[in-house]
Amino acid sequence: MDDKWIFVPVLVQILHAVIAYVRLAVAKHEATRSGELNESRRGLHDDAWPDSVVRVLNNIRNQFEVPVLFYVVVIMLWELDAATAFSQVFAWLFVISRGVNDYIQTGKRFVPVYRYVKARRRVFAFGWVMVLVLASTVAKVLIFGE
Repeated sequence: MDDKWIFVPVLVQILHAVIAYVRLAVAKHEATRSGELNESRRGLHDDAWPDSVVRVLNNIRNQFEVPVLFYVVVIMLWELDAATAFSQVFAWLFVISRGVNDYIQTGKRFVPVYRYVKARRRVFAFGWVMVLVLASTVAKVLIFGE
């Protein structure tokens, strides 16, 4: 399998971030149009926006947490010629977990907060483990040269 394919899940993850920014623009437009925005707090305070906007804002913040580690690990795998089919599967599993996380966090359906947090925690943990597996692969190559 061509090791450059490891970058396809990276591109999909980047697309998740781009889509989040589009969703934010739409959510802010809708909130402004419907009068849900507190204009006096708009510039500096997230609480100026309704929950529908804050959820997307939080999702965008999340795009620059664990996904950044994912990007670095993928680049390291590629540089070390370790972007095997094994690592590509785990890269895809991470990206899928982020898509599920995005849906739970910003989806139109609203669920009770305790179910929402519990579901997101599980999906986040799964994605974090996928990055940990990829990082372990890097460590294995660095330590053992395999």
